[in-house]
Amino acid sequence: MAKMTEDEYRAFITHGTRTAKIATMRADGRPHVTPIWFVLDGETIIFTTGDTSLKAAAIRRDPRVCLCIDDDTPPFSFVMIEGTATIHPDDPDLVRWATAIGGRYMGADQAEAFGKRNGVPGESLVRVTPTKIVAEKDIAGW
Repeated sequence: MAKMTEDEYRAFITHGTRTAKIATMRADGRPHVTPIWFVLDGETIIFTTGDTSLKAAAIRRDPRVCLCIDDDTPPFSFVMIEGTATIHPDDPDLVRWATAIGGRYMGADQAEAFGKRNGVPGESLVRVTPTKIVAEKDIAGW
């Protein structure tokens, strides 16, 4: 097992269509983990969510989150990002970011349609500012 450099972890988390799993805390203290599609803006992780989703409610209540992006093939690698999330329901860049996310996960030919579908009232832009990053590669030691 070895630590990734900053360039390696950025390349790893933006490779292909890897999803992040975001952990938030429910009102009663139980953890909630759900997969998200995301893109990077510098060091900031950006994703969208419905205004009435459980993760939106959890982030409004407690902005501390943890994301995990992993590779499930040998020799196995992962990046864990702890951070603070902010929700922006009326962000003027919602359509632009939803389109970028759509392009990453659905392909360039579907990006605009995805952006229009997810850049609507009732959806919010979420920005996660990292506070701690753990990035490990070659976990199996190959």
